[in-house]
Amino acid sequence: MAQTLEQRRRNAKFAKDQDARRGKSETEIKKRAKDVQKSPISPFWLGILGFIVFGGLIFELLSRIFFR
Repeated sequence: MAQTLEQRRRNAKFAKDQDARRGKSETEIKKRAKDVQKSPISPFWLGILGFIVFGGLIFELLSRIFFR
């Protein structure tokens, strides 16, 4: 059975990771894995969430100041 393009990509990525691990101790590998952590939320969605929370707060303050 022939490999699909996706399988070839994943196999190449796995082989590259395995080559990078060769000759290193477990502590070096774990340290490297710790440094690569990504944020669970993208900056775009963080900006949208901030706009909703702080934008609503600003509009509420403006309405209380100018439209008593």
